[in-house]
Amino acid sequence: MTMTTTNYDYIIVGAGSAGCVLANRLSENANNKVLLLETGGSDKSIFIQMPTALSIPMNTKKYAWQFETEAEPFLNNRRMHCPRGKVLGGSSSINGMVYVRGHARDFDEWQQAGAENWDYAHCLPYFKKAETWSFGGNEYRGDSGPLAVNNGNNMKNPLYQAFVDAGVDAGYLATADYNAEQQEGFGPMHMTVKNGVRWSTANAYLRPAMKRSNLTVVTHALVHKVLLEDKKAVGVRYQVKDKVTDVLCNKEVLLSAGSIGSPHILQLSGIGKAETLKEAGIEQHHELPGVGENLQDHLEFYFQFKCLKPISLNGKIDPLNKLLIGMRWILNKSGLGATNHFESCGFIRSKASLEWPDLQYHFLPAAMRYDGKEAFAGHGFQVHIGHNKPKSRGAVKVVSNDPHAAPQIQFNYLAHQDDIEGFRACVRLTREIINQPGLDEYRGEEIQPGLAIQTNEEIDEFVRSSVESAYHPSCSCKMGEDEMAVVNSETKVHGIEGLRVVDSSIFPTIPNGNLNSPTIMVAERAADIILGNKMLAPSNAKVTVAQDWQQKQRLTEPKRKMS
Repeated sequence: MTMTTTNYDYIIVGAGSAGCVLANRLSENANNKVLLLETGGSDKSIFIQMPTALSIPMNTKKYAWQFETEAEPFLNNRRMHCPRGKVLGGSSSINGMVYVRGHARDFDEWQQAGAENWDYAHCLPYFKKAETWSFGGNEYRGDSGPLAVNNGNNMKNPLYQAFVDAGVDAGYLATADYNAEQQEGFGPMHMTVKNGVRWSTANAYLRPAMKRSNLTVVTHALVHKVLLEDKKAVGVRYQVKDKVTDVLCNKEVLLSAGSIGSPHILQLSGIGKAETLKEAGIEQHHELPGVGENLQDHLEFYFQFKCLKPISLNGKIDPLNKLLIGMRWILNKSGLGATNHFESCGFIRSKASLEWPDLQYHFLPAAMRYDGKEAFAGHGFQVHIGHNKPKSRGAVKVVSNDPHAAPQIQFNYLAHQDDIEGFRACVRLTREIINQPGLDEYRGEEIQPGLAIQTNEEIDEFVRSSVESAYHPSCSCKMGEDEMAVVNSETKVHGIEGLRVVDSSIFPTIPNGNLNSPTIMVAERAADIILGNKMLAPSNAKVTVAQDWQQKQRLTEPKRKMS
């Protein structure tokens, strides 16, 4: 039996990185009656709120959709793990808390792809609006936004600075703030942590808004579909336990279910490619062939080394030390429990001809697996490296009219030769960096990939068998005006009145960095568009690209090259 409930002005589907922002901004006006639907539940678990416990919620069914891809044909037919947040805060409650906006040219690329006024000049003011940067505001950084951003424990472990020094030794630049004028280079890494606590969008945006009487939040609500009358969205059907409810809206339905969930809900609603819907037994209401297409993600692998000095975090992962770290965090939210441990990083180009970086490093002063278990006995360190501007494209496809059935996910990782060559550069350039003087007193034996991996063929096979998702699915409902675009530059679904998509699925292309920050920015900017507010004035802040300093970079040989 289906019940019909009272009208709302706006219905938001998904309380994740974008949905929490929308819920806050739309409900700031007391005249707007807002409903937020989330399939997951509470985010108050210590394993979500304690930054160092980041691997737990990501791998817990209660807090994340544990999706798997189809067999990936260019990764030795491996099925890849694709977790997505299923909890208040969405993926911002299960991610690594790394704050990277992407390079300015990534957003100029969006505009070139047809997303009008989504270039860097128009996006930067909304990055600033969203954040409070711990070192104060300037023309690049915000000082009064809901999202707290800082440097964690400020690189107290000497391995962090040693990695930065090695990058500079190799001929690259240092960058004091990769989220400001100059992304390219090596320096401190930023994280969304406040007073030692994960600063998800649930903490930053949703919790303050939940005090408002005009915002209703319903958890454990599985959305079945968008309700359509002809070519207009009029509401949403959702289920809580055994109760199915049709809820109607006066203004708009806003899908913020992420790059897997949003295209899936559109398809369940009969919006998408005719062939895909027919195969799933779904009646088509609107032809939109780009729904679920253009799917992109970042891949990465770990370079792991033994550490010659007993200073790595491998000495802190025994049960007693974990208990002490946890107790200190519980008592005063400080110490190793208050950081994600990714406190230094690097952004470089895989080849000199590129205008902006396409490779990203996360440095970790430990050698361990993503589940938190040690990779080998003794001390070590590792650097996560990935090629961040892939040309391979995949798709999300509905497989059944049953909303409980997971969609089919296929990324086609490494289908494009440029992506393969990007990962070859990852191996060779990283070895050159790690073998610089800055790491001499710490660097021991290379554990992974191992020096036996040298030729293109050996590197390719290592990558195919070892690479992992960086958990950045995106671009599956891309913004633009071409025949494969799903939403226009105002985030409205093409051909459907009263329906928008606002999340990482509308990115035309994937940025060079982690996706939580640009997703929040998109939601901040979309909120002003939805409300008809005056848009923030575009910025004229300077951007550094390769041509501005290529005479400086690598003018001399690195201090030490690989033999």
